[in-house]
Amino acid sequence: MDDIISHYLASLTPNSPEWAEQLEVVAEENNIPIMDKTSMHFVQVLLQIHQPKRILEVGTAIGYSALRMQENTHQATIVTIEKDEKRYLDAIENISKLNKDDCIKVIHGDALEEMSRLQGNNELFDTVFIDAAKGQYSKFLELADSMVKNGGLIITDNVLFRGYVATPEETPKRFRSMVKKLRDFNEKLMNHSYYQTSILPIGDGVAISYKQEVGN
Repeated sequence: MDDIISHYLASLTPNSPEWAEQLEVVAEENNIPIMDKTSMHFVQVLLQIHQPKRILEVGTAIGYSALRMQENTHQATIVTIEKDEKRYLDAIENISKLNKDDCIKVIHGDALEEMSRLQGNNELFDTVFIDAAKGQYSKFLELADSMVKNGGLIITDNVLFRGYVATPEETPKRFRSMVKKLRDFNEKLMNHSYYQTSILPIGDGVAISYKQEVGN
């Protein structure tokens, strides 16, 4: 049933623009993880409603999601972090081809280190999008918490990881540690004192966390 629904939703998802389809092909051919089209479309609609002015993305890959987010938030500035040098260079090239250099800034470096640096500069964002090393999600959240404004969003991809978070006993041994960390992360989000979170079973699982008004 899950596969049937996934295919049905995919059939309803609007076609990507030509440049995005080209990046989707590159990602598939080179086994580069990017957000699936159904989940990406959901995030685009969410951002169109929220209209953030500044977005922080943790995990650039080849620039696909940053460019897709910019489609629906034309006034937004996006700061995105990528550790892998080749993907960083590919992202720079893809962003430059579409003349988005002025609104998408790509940082090459370790996400935890670069987030700490941005935090130290008192950088604030309306939305933080997390799509990087899943075993580090709790650490990303700790840093993002002080960087996202009250009334802002934290969007986290891959929080269901192939469904293994729901069936940890069926998880292959090589994934067990990561799945445990993801389960802990999901529980932390859902029980957080000032975030309201909903987890949607689209793609590989997307968590939407709204930061309520809290004192600083």
